[in-house]
Amino acid sequence: MGYIKAQNVLPEEIIKLIQEYVDGEYLYIPRKLGNEKSWGEKSGTRSSLKKRNAEIFDQYTNGITIIELTRRYYLSEKSIRRIISKEKLLRSY
Repeated sequence: MGYIKAQNVLPEEIIKLIQEYVDGEYLYIPRKLGNEKSWGEKSGTRSSLKKRNAEIFDQYTNGITIIELTRRYYLSEKSIRRIISKEKLLRSY
């Protein structure tokens, strides 16, 4: 998220009105309803985790043990099992 100067996008009257409430402070203005982005959508984290989880499941189905997967991905056994369970559900549809 970057900052935008209010004087570059808002009319002078609105800036003066906002200054009555918040003078010289940072102000976060949330997105309109329906324009929100999901976690990880902008940074690409969500898609990279989805790809990683698919790789884990594929390796598991090709015979790689859960213990080996914990070493390869630096995840707990519980996390690997959770990923495998979720991927099984996703692929069964």
